[in-house]
Amino acid sequence: MIEPRHLRALRAVATTGSFSAAGRELGCTQPAVSQQMKALETSVGTPLLVRSGREMRLTEAGEALVRHASGILAGLTAAEEEVAAIAGLRAGRVRLVSFPSGSSTLVPTALAALRAAHPGTRVFLEEAEPPHSVDLLRAGDCDVTLAFRYADAAGAEEWDDLVVRPLLTDRLVALVPERHRLAGARSVAIGDLAAEPWIAGCPRCRGQLVEVCEGAGFTPRIDFATDDYPAVVGLVGAGLGVAVLPQLAIESVRPRGARTVALEPAVRREIVALTLPDLAHVPAVAATLEQLARAARRQ
Repeated sequence: MIEPRHLRALRAVATTGSFSAAGRELGCTQPAVSQQMKALETSVGTPLLVRSGREMRLTEAGEALVRHASGILAGLTAAEEEVAAIAGLRAGRVRLVSFPSGSSTLVPTALAALRAAHPGTRVFLEEAEPPHSVDLLRAGDCDVTLAFRYADAAGAEEWDDLVVRPLLTDRLVALVPERHRLAGARSVAIGDLAAEPWIAGCPRCRGQLVEVCEGAGFTPRIDFATDDYPAVVGLVGAGLGVAVLPQLAIESVRPRGARTVALEPAVRREIVALTLPDLAHVPAVAATLEQLARAARRQ
C-alpha cells in the first residue's frame, strides 16, 4: 500500500534531485528520506530511482508515480481540510426528519439557533410521522429524527438500538366548536364527548384516540380523518365535530371558531430526538440535538 508520506518524499526527491535536499525540504534527515524511498519501492514492487554517484533520476515507473502524486496529495489535502471543517462545524450536513407539529414549533427555533452558531452547517428537512420516520433513520436515510410515542400506549416501539434525546412531554387537549356546550368548561373527561362526531388526525394519533375512547367505554364515531392539523382545527371550528390534539399542534395553529379544553385524566405523549449511536458523535448532529433540546425547554 502506498503511503502519502512516501509520495511526498518521492515528489521532493524528484524536485530537488537528492535525498539530502529533499530531507531539508521535508524537515527530516537524508537517511529518513532514503528509508522512505526503499519502503515505497517495496510497496510498488519496482525501482523508482536510479542512483548514479551524486545524481538521482527517476525510472519510468518513478516518473509515472510522480505525475499521479500531485493529484493524489492535492485530493488528500482537500479531504483533510473538508473533514477538519466538518469536525470544527465550519461545514457539515444534517438530514432531519420531523412530524408536522414538531416542524412548525421546535424545528424553526432550533435551526435558527444552529445557523446563528454554525452558519456553515446545512440542514435538510423532511416530514414524516413515526414509525416511518424512525425506519428512515435506521435505513440511513436521515441523521436525526424527531419522533413521539404515547405514554402507556399498547405496542409502543422499542428504541433500545438508538440514541434517545428526551425533549418534552406533550399533553393532549380536547378541541370543541366555540358554541359547544363544553366550550367554557375547565376540563372534560373523554367520556363526556362519547356521543359527538369526531375529527381524527394521523393514523398513529387516530389509533391512540380509539384506544383511549375504548378505555373510557365507547368507540368514537369518526366522521372525518386528516393528517393536516390546520384542517382538523378548521373542521372543528365549522362545527363538524370534536377532536383531541397535542398541545404542540395547537400552538402552531390559530384555532378560529374552536376552543381548547383540558382533558382529564391527562393523556400525554413523549417527544424525543433520535439518532444512531455512531452519528451521535458527529459534531453537526450533536449540535442539532442540542439545539432541539434548547428549543424544547422554551416551550
